[in-house]
Amino acid sequence: MGENVPRRQSTLDEVAERAGVSRSVASRVLNNAPHVSRAKREAVERAVQQLGYVPNPTARALATRRAGAAALVVAGEDPSIFADPFFAQVIVGASAALEEADLHLMLCLAASDRGRKRVAELLRSRGADGVMLMALREGDPLARVAEDAEMPVVFGGRPVGSAPRWYVDVDNAGGAREATEHLLIRGRTRVATICGRLDTEVGRARYRGYRDAMLAAGLDPYPPQEGDFTEPGGAAAMAALLADHPEVDAVFAANDNMGAGALRTLREAGRPAPADVAVVGFDDLTVARITDPPLTTVHQPIKAFGREMARMLVALINGQDPTPLILPTRLVIRSSA
Repeated sequence: MGENVPRRQSTLDEVAERAGVSRSVASRVLNNAPHVSRAKREAVERAVQQLGYVPNPTARALATRRAGAAALVVAGEDPSIFADPFFAQVIVGASAALEEADLHLMLCLAASDRGRKRVAELLRSRGADGVMLMALREGDPLARVAEDAEMPVVFGGRPVGSAPRWYVDVDNAGGAREATEHLLIRGRTRVATICGRLDTEVGRARYRGYRDAMLAAGLDPYPPQEGDFTEPGGAAAMAALLADHPEVDAVFAANDNMGAGALRTLREAGRPAPADVAVVGFDDLTVARITDPPLTTVHQPIKAFGREMARMLVALINGQDPTPLILPTRLVIRSSA
């Protein structure tokens, strides 16, 4: 009689290979995590049946262990970015919501190769219970790493060229369109724009809103004058606009920092706002109230943005399946336009 040879137990790697997914996605399915697409979940379940895979209970216990923390990851290299009024308000909102859920907030930068590597390791190691990912630029490899992460990920703003399942965003195009329409209603016809980085979705969306308002009014949009969302960047972009298009009589700046820089350049050039060139910003940061003149701007609920990101993440951690959220904007009229 031949000996009965025990059948070798299949591995998680083999399940993932058979299903055509990453190991982390296969792990999420087996741990019944909600943040997996239906197609991938069904592929893993078929592979489990075909291979007769039985999860290791010890490994499953480790995989479902809570870290007691959530990470806010920003694609930036300079730690001072967290002192920027915009990100500071996001942090305040997110921190309050996480405190209610008894989770600590971790702050991470991820623009350099070293920073991305640290965040990728965090995502793979379950060093946090979930991640909020912000300010990704086009082609950032972190978007793919986040897709394969073994923990829930919520995007703050949609990345260029993709539609993540869970995100919180602002009506950037609608707010930019309203800002431009305000300038047109005030009788300005040569309206240019200082847009944000065009390798970000927020930069592109705010330029789209400006462009759509100009076209709807039967006017030709100016080419985008790209800035970097900073006050010096706005000042330099305004100087370039004056050199290339001295006829402009209004400018929509895609955030308040750049709007403040534009006002400074206009004042120094002897073309003050609003008498010569009207200016509208976006965000409604504190700086918009103290510029000379105070800056007309588009208000976005920044603290609510951070709070809703964190609440969405907590819902995912708790096994729920929330829907994406787009927050409204509104125009705040001051003296600059």
